[in-house]
Amino acid sequence: MLESEGVHVVYGLLGLKTHSKIALVIRKEGDGIRRYIHLATGNYNAITASCMKILGCSLVTSKLEQMQTDLFNFLTGYSAKHDFRKLLVAPINLRIVYGTLIRREIDHQVKGEPAHMILKFNHLVDPDMIKLFYLASQAGVKIDLLVRGTCCLRRDQRVSENIRVTSIVGRFLEHSRIYSFLNGGKEEIYLGSADLMPRNLDRRVEVLFPIQDDNLIRHIHNNILEVYLSDNIKTRRMGSDGIYNRVKPGEKETPTYSQAWFIKQT
Repeated sequence: MLESEGVHVVYGLLGLKTHSKIALVIRKEGDGIRRYIHLATGNYNAITASCMKILGCSLVTSKLEQMQTDLFNFLTGYSAKHDFRKLLVAPINLRIVYGTLIRREIDHQVKGEPAHMILKFNHLVDPDMIKLFYLASQAGVKIDLLVRGTCCLRRDQRVSENIRVTSIVGRFLEHSRIYSFLNGGKEEIYLGSADLMPRNLDRRVEVLFPIQDDNLIRHIHNNILEVYLSDNIKTRRMGSDGIYNRVKPGEKETPTYSQAWFIKQT
């Protein structure tokens, strides 16, 4: 249908599923051309947007347009570029840079600087990523993993005592992936649609994009990630035996259900 209307449809790179959610809008404004980009964690699908996801983060900006142009040239085969600057793109540099971000938290911890990771995604399967989390935990880095589905990391006091694994399963499917690195007090947050699985890191086109505005970083940390971590209604937390146990509000705690809280904010 699109092609019949004159739209040029590109089906992506051979052998790779395109799982990233990005849009580039090029407009003539006055005497010049202006580019706007939309980067998202959720699908461009009207049905799933209305009934499947409780949270689909997105960013609209004109500040990353050159990086976005480079990415589309890569996807359409017009460029063999392997440097996307601030964008993390699988299978090009996402695995490498993500590992670098984890090791940077370890360095901060060793130096006595603030180090903490809050990572939200649906599946943790990749062995190399799990080993890096163990390494960070052994160095003393506090790690909060919000893993809705499959988690192959084990809570073992010898290697993962500083890792807390939380699963929140409620009415809606969680689709957003949020990666927060405290970075010595200069927090960095990336959004995208990539889980930590070999297929996402090595066999799909995925994009993680940075949040560069300090106000947005604080908003995502305080009003999204901290709300998830305070959930005591639908939360289950992994014990050292690998079994998930439901979290219940204490006598002096306010009952908090994250999905219901987000609905009230819309």
